[in-house]
Amino acid sequence: MKVLCYTSPARGHLYPVIPILQELASRGHDITVRTLADGVEQARGAGLHADAVDPRIEAVEIDDYLGRTPVDGLKRSTATFAQRAPYEVEDIRRAIADVRPDVLLVDCNCWGASAAAEGAGLPWASWVPYPVPVPRAGVPPFGPGLRPATGRLGRMRDRVLEPVVLGSVLRSVRPALNKVRAAAGVRPIRTVTDMYARAPLTLYLTAEPFEYAGGDWPESFRLVGPVGWDPPADVPQGLAEVDRPIVLVTTSSERQDDDGLVRAALEGLRGADVHVVATLPSGVPDDLDVPANATVARFVPHSAVLPKAACVVTHGGMGATQKALAAGVPVVAAPFGRDQFEVARRVELSDAGQRLPGRKVTPERLAAAVERAMTQRAGAAALAEAFARAGGAVRAADEVEELSRTAAAAT
Repeated sequence: MKVLCYTSPARGHLYPVIPILQELASRGHDITVRTLADGVEQARGAGLHADAVDPRIEAVEIDDYLGRTPVDGLKRSTATFAQRAPYEVEDIRRAIADVRPDVLLVDCNCWGASAAAEGAGLPWASWVPYPVPVPRAGVPPFGPGLRPATGRLGRMRDRVLEPVVLGSVLRSVRPALNKVRAAAGVRPIRTVTDMYARAPLTLYLTAEPFEYAGGDWPESFRLVGPVGWDPPADVPQGLAEVDRPIVLVTTSSERQDDDGLVRAALEGLRGADVHVVATLPSGVPDDLDVPANATVARFVPHSAVLPKAACVVTHGGMGATQKALAAGVPVVAAPFGRDQFEVARRVELSDAGQRLPGRKVTPERLAAAVERAMTQRAGAAALAEAFARAGGAVRAADEVEELSRTAAAAT
C-alpha cells in the first residue's frame, strides 16, 4: 500500500503523525510525506520519503496571536487555513500524480487538500491533534474553555453561546472555503461537523476521559489516543546528572507571545528544590535571566526529561500537554490562545494538574500552581493508563489499513 500524507506547515501537526507513518512503514507500506520545509529532513530522518509543500502555503503565516479575544483568534487562524486552501488543492494534486498513492492521509487543517482528497476518488483519512470543535450534547461551545454545563441554565448558556462562538467563526470562512470546494468539485460544507467528518476515517489523537465523554461522535471518528514523537537532538550537557525533580517548561513551536511563561517559571522557581528545564522552540531571547537551578534551550527531547519530571508547565498545546500526561506527569496549563483554553480546562477537570490562564501568570502564581500540580500525580497516572488503552500509533495504523481493505472490497 502506498500512503501519501499531507500536513499543514506546523510541527505540532507533523510530529504526532510521524509515529503512525513509521508504524505503517514497519508493516511494509510505502510512505511519502508533504510537509513544512523545516520538517522535511526530520521526516526523512524518521525513515520516510518527504518533500516540502508549495512554499506559497507556508508563506501564509498564522497571526492568531494578534487576536484580542479567543473568538477573534479563532477567526484569524481559520482565515489563514482558508487562504492556504487554493494552493493546497494544486499542490496535493501534483503529489497524487507523482506518488500515485493507494491511500491519502490529510491534516485536518488542510482544507484545500481535504477538498481535493474528497474529490480524488481515493480512500482517505484525516487526523485531528487538538480538541475537535464538533458540537456534541453536553459539551460546551468550543473556544473559551468553559466548564461543561449543568442544569437548565447551563444548557441555555450553551445554546446561546454556540452560534456566537463557532457560528461566527464558520460564517467568516465558509464563503471562501466553499469557493475552493466548488473548484475541487465537491459539495459545500454547512456546519462545523461537515468540516471534520467528511473523511471516511478521522483519527482523533486523544481519548476519554481527557476528552469529554459522550457517544454522539460522528461515525468516522476513532479516538486512538495521543501519539508523541521527538526529533533527534542532543541533551544539554549536565542534564543527565541533575538529581532534583525536574519542572519542564514548554512553549509553542509556532509564533505566540508566550515567552513570559518561561520568564515567570525561571523567576518563580528560582532557588526552589527543583531543576527547571525550559524550551523555547521559537528562539531563546538574549535577555533571559537564567538562574543556577535552570537549563534553557531551544529544544530538548521531552523523552529525555519526562522520566525525571515532577511537573510540566505548558502553554496548553495539546501535543506537549498530552505527552506529559501520557508519561503520568501532572501539568500546569497556561493557555494563551488557539485550542489551549480547551486543553487547560480538560487538565483541570481530569484532576491531572492546574489551569492558570496566560494573562494571569506571575512568578508567584506559577510557582504555587506547580506546587499544587505536583500533588496530582494520581490523576495524571489515570490518564496515562487510559491513553495507553486507546492504542496510539498501532491502533491508528490498524484503522488506516482497515480503510484500505474496505475500499478495495467495495471496488
